[in-house]
Amino acid sequence: MSGKKFFTGLLSLSLIFTGCGASSEPEIIMPDKTVKTAVSGTGGASGGKEDASVQNSQSTDTYKIWLITMDQQDQYWLDINNGCSKAADELGNIEYTWNSPDVNDDEKQKQCINDAVEAGVSAIIVAANGPTNVNDALQNAEDAGIKIVFVDSAADFNCVQKLATDNEAAGKTAGEKMIEDLKAANITKGNIGILGVTKDTASCIAREKGFRSAFKGTGFKLLDTFYMGTDIQAAKKAVDTFASKKCVGIFGANEGTTSAIGSRIKEKGNNIEVVGFDTSDTVLGYISEGIISATMAQNPDVMGYEGLKTAVKALQGEDTGEKSVDTGVSVITKEDI
Repeated sequence: MSGKKFFTGLLSLSLIFTGCGASSEPEIIMPDKTVKTAVSGTGGASGGKEDASVQNSQSTDTYKIWLITMDQQDQYWLDINNGCSKAADELGNIEYTWNSPDVNDDEKQKQCINDAVEAGVSAIIVAANGPTNVNDALQNAEDAGIKIVFVDSAADFNCVQKLATDNEAAGKTAGEKMIEDLKAANITKGNIGILGVTKDTASCIAREKGFRSAFKGTGFKLLDTFYMGTDIQAAKKAVDTFASKKCVGIFGANEGTTSAIGSRIKEKGNNIEVVGFDTSDTVLGYISEGIISATMAQNPDVMGYEGLKTAVKALQGEDTGEKSVDTGVSVITKEDI
């Protein structure tokens, strides 16, 4: 895929720390701590205007909908939350809450899903930790009559709809971009490092699979993937290891890995081709500085915005369209910023 001009406005989220009293405002819930945030009209699929599908989905019924992401550490999850918040604001009949673990942890995500069941929610929008990691909790939700929509990372479980990037295709695009840049520098062989999240993170595993497929038949050797989890220091050590093995390129499978690679490359001054995923301020800053060559820009706000609308349509018995929706990806380079 060729690069395309990209402009993004990163959104600010005002957090007011409070107790656990009832509120009509959406909540961000983390273990042992609740943070309130007002719904704001953020970016999303509608481009700031209420579209016909939102108008058609408006109802006098009030629906309680929770977003449950893998954690709350990355800007990426905040962007999904912003999309959900926008749709909830436009609909006006949604009691919306972002309830996710503080770190990527299966048991904590299961607890968030079970908390949703206990709270009597109408629907949950989930970025699942893995294909089967939280399925027992999802079964509890389904048994309670809760509608399930997946965003970014789907489990192998029945749902109304899943909205995500075609991760394998996007990973292949990332690999092709790296090969193109290396060839432009007259590099046609050498080691390539890959930094992933966990062995069970379906979206990142698909990206890695696509990335590796791009190198078939080339002179490059792809090393074993290092999975960083949420350990930034371990990720930096992995980058040092890749450098010691004279890697000519490193691929980051998500925002956290891409940021960690960029940070270490900048600290050490290594001359290594880096291609990553997602578009936080940090990642875009490294691209502007020439530390990261390119990143794959997803549309997390679209996932959240359309995901919440889909949940409401399902609750109202309306047609929700295709079972799987590709929300797209673009290649972002320094020229696009």
